[in-house]
Amino acid sequence: MKKSLLCLTTAMALVAGAAHAQDKPKIGAAVYGLNAEFMQIWSAALEEHPAVTGGMVDLTIFDGRYDALVQQEQFETMITEEYDAIIFVPIDIEAGAAAVEAAAAAGIPVIGSNTRVNSDKLAAYVGSDDVQSGYMEAKYILDKIGCKGNVVILEGPIGQSAQIQRLEGNQKALAECPDVKVLEQQTANWSRAEAQTLMENWLTTHGDSIDGVIGQNDEMALGAIEAIKGAGMNVSDFAIAGIDGITDALNAVKAGDMASILQDARAQAQGALDLAIHKAMDGNYEPMSDIWATYTDMPWNGGADAQYNVPWTPVSAENVDALLAQRQ
Repeated sequence: MKKSLLCLTTAMALVAGAAHAQDKPKIGAAVYGLNAEFMQIWSAALEEHPAVTGGMVDLTIFDGRYDALVQQEQFETMITEEYDAIIFVPIDIEAGAAAVEAAAAAGIPVIGSNTRVNSDKLAAYVGSDDVQSGYMEAKYILDKIGCKGNVVILEGPIGQSAQIQRLEGNQKALAECPDVKVLEQQTANWSRAEAQTLMENWLTTHGDSIDGVIGQNDEMALGAIEAIKGAGMNVSDFAIAGIDGITDALNAVKAGDMASILQDARAQAQGALDLAIHKAMDGNYEPMSDIWATYTDMPWNGGADAQYNVPWTPVSAENVDALLAQRQ
C-alpha cells in the first residue's frame, strides 16, 4: 500500500514538473551571424537577462552564419518545435520577410531587433535609428575635413537594413557638402579583413587623395586603419569614423585614430527579450531588465508599442574610459 502511494506521489510530481516546464516560455533568437564582436555582445546580453539567469525562460540563440537561407531554416525549426516567441536579427531586409510571415501564420510572435525586416507581421521592434547614425558619422568626417576633399565609403552587406539606412544617412550629410567627392564606395560585409583589403586597393589607386573614411561599422573602420598603417601612412592624416562602439574601436577613439558611435547592444537585446516574454505570456509579464530605467525617454508603455528606439551615444574623450570599464 505504501509502495503504491509512493508511486502515485512520484507520478503526480512528474506530471506537475512537466506541466511547470511547459509553462516556461521557450524563446528563440535568430541572429544573422556571431563572428563579430557586436553580435557577440548582443547575444551575451540575452543570456545575462534576469529572466534567463533566473530560469524563468528557455532561451536558444541560433547563428544565422550571414545567410538568409540558414535563417529561414532556423525559423522552420522553431515553428516545428512550437517556440513561444522569436527574436529576429535578419541578414536581409527582404529575404527575412518570408520567415516572419511563416511564424506569424503559426501564431508565434516575432520581435525584431538591431536590423530590420520588411514585414508588417512583426509584433514589435527594438533597435536604433540607422539613418541617424549614418548621418552622424558622415557629418563628423565632413566637419573634420572642412566640407571639401575626397572620401571613401565602406558599406555593410548589401540588402541589410543597416547598410541601406546608414547609407541614406551618409548621403544626407554628403548632400550638405557638394564639394566633397566620393572616390570609392563598396561593401566590406561588416568585415575588418575585407575592409583592410579594399582600403589597401584604394590607397594604391588614390594614394593620399583620400581625406576621409566613412565606415558603416567599427570593424570596417578598423580594417581601414590597418591598411593605412600597413602602407606606412599616418592615420592622423585621415578622418575616420565607424559605428557600434566595439572594444577595439573604443581603444582607437582613445588613441585619437577614429570616431565611433555606441550602439547599445545590451539595451536592444534585453529590451527585445522583455517584449518576447511579454508577448509569449499574453501580456502577463512586467519587464525585468534595467534598460528601461536607463533610457527614460524609451518608456515600456505596457509593451504595447510597435517600435522602441534605443538612443545612440557618441563616443568621446570624456566617456570612453567609462565605456571601456563596462567591458571588463
